[in-house]
Amino acid sequence: MIEDFKIDVTKTFGTLAKAPIVEAALGFQARVEAPWELTAVQKRLSDALPDYPKFSPFNQIVHEINFTANPPAATTKDLGQDGLRYFSERFPHVALFARNGFAFSRLQPYETWEKFTTEAMRLWDYFVEIGQPSQIQRADLRYINRIELPPGENRYEDYIRPAPEPPQNMSLPFYGFFHNDVLAVPGHDYSINIVRTIQSTELEGVLRIAVILDITVMTTKPFPMDSREIAKRLPEMRSLKNQVFYGSITEKALSLFQ
Repeated sequence: MIEDFKIDVTKTFGTLAKAPIVEAALGFQARVEAPWELTAVQKRLSDALPDYPKFSPFNQIVHEINFTANPPAATTKDLGQDGLRYFSERFPHVALFARNGFAFSRLQPYETWEKFTTEAMRLWDYFVEIGQPSQIQRADLRYINRIELPPGENRYEDYIRPAPEPPQNMSLPFYGFFHNDVLAVPGHDYSINIVRTIQSTELEGVLRIAVILDITVMTTKPFPMDSREIAKRLPEMRSLKNQVFYGSITEKALSLFQ
């Protein structure tokens, strides 16, 4: 029997002066139950968010695969305009308001968890007020990190762990890799998706390599629309994200962020 995993929200990891975060995002799948007419929604949001002067509508796209066909056939359906993206004026913030949920992202430069979540929850309250959902189907916390190696350095295995390895008895170098893990969290209704890959470019004859560490912590069961429940879950999701991040990099990588 697998023992329950302990999530210690009191554990601190310190502050990184040069955090490699290129995007932090918090999202809630929560289907609206109030009428959702985009013109009216846009008017209410624009009046409430003068610090987000730019917006654009977006369409809901559904991708389907028919496995009964021979060969299987993929189709794409455009269900029309379904939501609005709002862009802040002073900060690199993007907020998405849609019929099936809300999402908020902070692009570089990332500041602090407190500022990130405070702004996310401020905008979430507007979504709840307008959409009146009764349940949260899923919450997602995603951090995309880009670890740039020093110019000319190509031993990315010195910066991430576990490092990828070629097949046994084949000492072949990697041109690239893409590794995706999905972890369960016993005793808690969370799962963790971890993507590790590399990006390489050549600038003025010098090879530049960056390791991408993309971490998403998500809930696996619906939960009620309760601010106290959200306030409990966010620190837990942050703790899991931090444990994955610090457990996936080496001391050499950590020294780049000090």
